[in-house]
Amino acid sequence: MAELSAELSKKLSAAVEKMPAFPKSVQRILELSRDINCPPKELVSVIEKDPVMTMKLLHIINSAYYSFPKQITSVNQSIVYIGLNTIKNMALSFAVIGVLPQNNAAGYDMQRYLMHSLITASLARMLCQKFNKDGTDPGDCNLAGLLHDFGKVVFAQFMPEEFKQALSYSAENKVPLYVAERKIIGVDHSVVGAMLVEGWQFPKNLGDSIRHHHDNDKPKNTLQCCLFVADQLSKHKSLNNGSDSPMEELPPAIAERFGGNWDEIIVKLGDLSSVVAEAHAFAQTSKEIQP
Repeated sequence: MAELSAELSKKLSAAVEKMPAFPKSVQRILELSRDINCPPKELVSVIEKDPVMTMKLLHIINSAYYSFPKQITSVNQSIVYIGLNTIKNMALSFAVIGVLPQNNAAGYDMQRYLMHSLITASLARMLCQKFNKDGTDPGDCNLAGLLHDFGKVVFAQFMPEEFKQALSYSAENKVPLYVAERKIIGVDHSVVGAMLVEGWQFPKNLGDSIRHHHDNDKPKNTLQCCLFVADQLSKHKSLNNGSDSPMEELPPAIAERFGGNWDEIIVKLGDLSSVVAEAHAFAQTSKEIQP
């Protein structure tokens, strides 16, 4: 991609700076979870100090989606039933959802955006668990999936007119949105998303994976490969509310890494109906419990 002009770079930086800060509690959760010697009670303590997060976690854990035989009344108790990693991923998901705006002047469908992000996160985590070759943490892939398209949120909130034009161009010309963004705005959401997560002081490899998630000739590691494949798979009609959204061609190197074409990869992952059901449950929980 061509180098950004000084004017566009300044405009993007100003837009990114207007986004709300990512919750400090989530940053702490990530720090603690990277320490293999961290006692689970420390992680639980951080979560329980955030009452909205705790309420959302307990709400979904006690929902029909999980259908446990008795009510779960604490985060600590929930670990016994679903495990610490699942609790951590839930907390991250709710934190990301909490940063999303309720409305935007571009008319961008935030509910559809949310579903795509949640499904991509679950798929990226599953792909890492199944095809990991270098010790990458599946939790990092989950977080990359949650945050990979956040640049669209920046555009919708703070560059609404340009983004609305890009959305129209994409629909009218039947091209991917990132292609339309490059033509109308001069840069696509992956670059702005990377700027945002770097501003939130997330690890550099996360920013790199987001920056390159539409550069299918560049995936260099498990994180980038899992994000690229998960992003595309989430557009598959079986996961996209029956909509047959166009998927990009699978690069030969990635096809070899994951063992086949798109349909063959889905077969290898197994029944994915729970991925969609979980995403719906998360989205519904956040809608029902507003801070």
